[in-house]
Amino acid sequence: MTIEKQFDVSFISNLALREKQIQQNYRPIIAVHKWFARRPGTLFRGLILSEFQKEALQESFFRPHDFNGLSVADPFMGGGTPLIEANRVGCDIAGYDINPMAYWIVREEIEHLDLEAYRRAAFALRSGLENKIGHLYRTECLKCGSKEAHVKYFLWVKVRACRHCQKDIALFPGYLIAKNVRHPKNLFVCPSCGSLNEAKDRNNPGTCQSCASPLLLNGPAKRSRCVCPDCGANNAYPDPESGPPRHQMVAIEYHCFHCKPGHKGRFFKKPDHEDLAHYDEAVSVWTDMEPDFIPQDTIPRGDETDRLHRWGYQHYRDMFNTRQLLGLELSCQAIAKESDERVKNALATNLSDLLRYQNMLCRYDTMALKSLDIFSVHGFPVGLVQCESNLIGICKDNGPNVGSGGWSNIIDKYAKAKAYCDHPFEVRHNGRRKVQVFVDGEWIGDKPNGNGPGPIRQVQLHCQSATLAALPGGKLDAVFTDPPYFGNVQYAELMDFCYVWLRRLVGLNRAAFQKISTRDQNELTGNVTMERGLDHFTEGLSAVFQRMAVALKPGAPLAFTYHHNQLEAYYPVAVAILDSGLTCSASLPCPAEMGASIHINGTGSSIIDTIFVCRSTGSVPRHWLPKDPEGVAALVQEDVRQLRLGGVKPTWGDVRCVLFGHLTRLAIWSLRKQWEKGRPANERLTALARWIEKFGGTAGVEKHLADVLDHIPRMRGLAVHESESAYGEEHTVCF
Repeated sequence: MTIEKQFDVSFISNLALREKQIQQNYRPIIAVHKWFARRPGTLFRGLILSEFQKEALQESFFRPHDFNGLSVADPFMGGGTPLIEANRVGCDIAGYDINPMAYWIVREEIEHLDLEAYRRAAFALRSGLENKIGHLYRTECLKCGSKEAHVKYFLWVKVRACRHCQKDIALFPGYLIAKNVRHPKNLFVCPSCGSLNEAKDRNNPGTCQSCASPLLLNGPAKRSRCVCPDCGANNAYPDPESGPPRHQMVAIEYHCFHCKPGHKGRFFKKPDHEDLAHYDEAVSVWTDMEPDFIPQDTIPRGDETDRLHRWGYQHYRDMFNTRQLLGLELSCQAIAKESDERVKNALATNLSDLLRYQNMLCRYDTMALKSLDIFSVHGFPVGLVQCESNLIGICKDNGPNVGSGGWSNIIDKYAKAKAYCDHPFEVRHNGRRKVQVFVDGEWIGDKPNGNGPGPIRQVQLHCQSATLAALPGGKLDAVFTDPPYFGNVQYAELMDFCYVWLRRLVGLNRAAFQKISTRDQNELTGNVTMERGLDHFTEGLSAVFQRMAVALKPGAPLAFTYHHNQLEAYYPVAVAILDSGLTCSASLPCPAEMGASIHINGTGSSIIDTIFVCRSTGSVPRHWLPKDPEGVAALVQEDVRQLRLGGVKPTWGDVRCVLFGHLTRLAIWSLRKQWEKGRPANERLTALARWIEKFGGTAGVEKHLADVLDHIPRMRGLAVHESESAYGEEHTVCF
């Protein structure tokens, strides 16, 4: 059977949409380490099962499968989702990525780990840190007086010296610390004395209970300007010439196990003398240390990192406060002593992931009352109020974690991720109930449980560009991938933040870690700093697709997900497919992002990917090949209907992405016979643009989509009974 016939848009859309809301609950494997824009595992499981088995997808999805002997490749493995799903059902896999962090993360995801040995080492690591620096994360409870309350978060505000009077100005954008959502009342810091005050009315908070000064919602720092409260001078910020920003501790959220059962809301306090002394102690200890593992690397220029330079950050170590550096150095020292190589690698991966929460660019969510990691918006956001999380983590008697961003959180997530490798599951929804369905017989790795009986699976992971992939011709049964999206997230610039630490800890003698940065001139993203434009993206994508097309068996699929808010970004995709000699036999919609994601929430961005299915030979239902914009509109309407059946509520952005997918597919179909891949990239891109413009373009189709959310066209299932148009030399793929 084939994807074109078997793939069930509404069924997989429903699963994918649910998965993306809490992806870690559906695919715990992703907790091994942060990677960006991971596509749903349910989506790629659906694609693989649709291609390689005969049953209806709804019947086969929750049952075990073993496709031993089939070979699948991913030329852009990123976080590894397609490879993991293929490996799980028995396929031999080959993965490529130019980014060393992607290579390392996928390797750690798939490599078997002795969980008991890992847990023992992780417990020893936390215990050692607790003995050495645990007291630096304790505070006095204001209710019972215990000095053993655990600090969850230290909140810091940036300060700068007034250019006129030289007194420090606290750069508060606002004085609200916590909203009355997960705390009974709004919490404000007094602008005069720094005391914390609760208020029912957020807009009229009243006066400070300590000094009677007015409480304010808005702070003095706005639009890079701040008036000095002492002399009235107007000051600009940031000031990169003064070096990395300085910070002042202004509030603490803590947890008291003794008082919590009878306490409503959270525990907050103004830092007292002992809290400040704990930080001074960390500074003193750090001054006397000679650290071995703190990276000394400078931050290179870049589309994202230039923002750090504007704030005075010149070295990666500048992005951490002294207590964080102390805790991270001690963690690295403990990890370096681990004798079990796989356990050591696991703990090093944990530390790399922990860095997201242990830095001074983390922010405090005043509504959810938690730390937001540095990559929560897929960039380097530099706020004015920062959040320092408890490094060790908070849990009692092996109970649930309190707070986020500490070792206990990372260890717990990692252990669950690796346990999932041995016993993967799916989540079935029965009404409002969710049931974990363990799929006995499937597993992730090169051997079942690492050393048990069973067939050996080939797992080949390469830290290199897929343009250099040495794959034999005509051997692959499928290529499943999620290629880079032009001009999207600068993964390498962001991942360098982790890479410089991981490289120093475990990578200096590894071939994949020889570069001082994960950045590469050949990376396929648009990048102004590295002068990579659309032509570069087009040529690179084309080179990879051509190599994959040669490696595929005749008629085997190259299937990939893609979406972008601009139609022009689809032109390189079409060029790459045409250059490779493949035909796009289907463009299928599926949700692939969470609508509530911070980086797209409230924007016109789409959560819908187009799945492009490409083959060298096969056939296409004729009604998938409309001759005019009205016919394309009918296909879009049917896709929207299927998405809605799956629980998706499409926005216009989603509809446009579905439309872009169909226009791209039709352009490929129409241009394939007279395509000249030897022309310069700009001419090939222009040929795509001209065809789409001549066809009617986006505007031509949208004229027929006024009632897109209500109109119900014919079902796609009718394609089974209608005539088909063949392509390629052999009609080996029919449906």
